[in-house]
This record gives sequence, structure tokens and C-alpha cells, in this order.
Amino acid sequence: MSIIMSMFLGLVQGITEFLPVSSSGHLSILQNLLNMGYDENDHLLFDVILHLGTLVSICAVYRSEIKAMISDGIEFLQKRADSESGEPVLMKPPARSLLFIIIGTIPMIVALIFYSSVKRLFYQTGFIGFALIITGGLLFISERYIKRGHKTEKNMTIGDALIIGCSQAVAVIPGLSRSGTTIAVGLAYGLTGAYAVRFSLLLSIPAVFGSTIVTLYSAIREGADFSLLPIYLAGFIVAVIVGFFAIQIVRQLISKHKLGSFAYYCWGLGALALILSLVL
Repeated sequence: MSIIMSMFLGLVQGITEFLPVSSSGHLSILQNLLNMGYDENDHLLFDVILHLGTLVSICAVYRSEIKAMISDGIEFLQKRADSESGEPVLMKPPARSLLFIIIGTIPMIVALIFYSSVKRLFYQTGFIGFALIITGGLLFISERYIKRGHKTEKNMTIGDALIIGCSQAVAVIPGLSRSGTTIAVGLAYGLTGAYAVRFSLLLSIPAVFGSTIVTLYSAIREGADFSLLPIYLAGFIVAVIVGFFAIQIVRQLISKHKLGSFAYYCWGLGALALILSLVL
């Protein structure tokens, strides 16, 4: 892989990770069709490095929210431990968000059981095309037929967080947009557009971190070529920068009710992937 190719894929990752069009689907289609000549372990290692880049983008954009969740979460636990009368301790909204993220991450732990099976799907261009078409359907329905709700961290429930977490676990399938799926399900369960985006992106932090640990362990055990890391770093840097601006775009699109317009893009790319899988 060349530095130019690494930067190009970093650009694709930074854009598609946050726009509801499936970053894993785009990267897999490009890597499969371009036949870039590195083995399965390197394929996954590079994907994880790019996902780490977009994880840095999320932490940069939501750094104040993350800081508030951690500090208020610790404060809640301290007050709970110091309470002698057993009276309930008020949980501040940022601490509630942290609780919901923890609850929403549980299904991802279960999804690790199917990691080996999902990994093989990254090389099935036809399947990825079909999954992209499903992503387009979710976006279309969420924009056209689901009325925006009023739930935020103040009145969201544990059940809502668990359902959205389950949708994130299902979206590990390449071609299903993680952000698109979780935002669509969040809207279906009454979240405001702004909070659906914020919760979706914050929910991805433990998921990406966990998948990084698992994949790095697998890569080290099976002998991935870590000599390519300097080249991968170029893609990482591009993914960080582009991802930062892509998040701002998504936040604007959801406020203008235009996120569903990506349904047509997903349908078109999905159909193209299906056709290419048959003729190539």
C-alpha cells in the first residue's frame, strides 16, 4: 500500500464514518475491488487504525460533554457511597448519559461472539451492497415516516439505550451504517435529532475501543505486518481531520431534516456493488 492510497482511504473513512453511508462498507468495497494486495490481518489492522482516527475526532468534538459525563459520574458514585440514610441521590444529565452509554454498550459485548463470522463478510462485495440498500431504507423511513420526539438524556430510559445499543451491535455487519442505524432507531424511540446524533457518536467510543483491543490481539497473534504502520499513520491523520468536519456536517443535516437524502446514495452504491460482484 502506498501513502497516497492510505491517505485516500483515510479520507473515505473520515467522511463515511459519520455520514450515514457505512464506512466499513466503503472501505471493504474499495479494498476488494482494487485488490490492494495485503492479507486479511493487515486489512483489519488498517481498518482499526482508521477507526481510531475517527474516534479521536469524536473525542475532540465532544470533549466538554465527555469531561462532564466522567466528572458527574464520579460525583454521583461518591455521593451514593457517602449517603448514610439510603435516600436516592440525584443523577445529573451528563451522568445519565454515561449510564445510558454503558447500558447501550452491553449488546456489543455479546456481538463479539460472532466476530469471526462477521469478519468474513468484509470480503463479500455482493452482501455489502445488499446491506447498503437496507441502510438506505432505514434512512428513508426515519426521515419520511418517523416524527421527531422530545427525549434527551433527561427523560430517555434504560430500555431506549438498550434498544439503540442492540442496533449498534447489528450494525457491525459491513454495509450497515453504524451511525445511520443508531440515529434512525434513536429517532424511532423518541429522541430529538440533536441528541440522537450525539448519543450515537458517544456510544461508538467504547465500541471502537473494544474492537481495537480485540483486533490488535488477533493481528499480533496471527502475524500482521506492523512495518506498514508509518504508511497507515498517514491515513490515520487524514481520518482525524476529515472526521472532525464530517461530524459538524451531520449535526447540521439532522437539524435541517436532510439526513434521509443519503438513502438515495446508499441505494445507488448498493446496487452498483451488487452488479460489480456479479460481473467481476
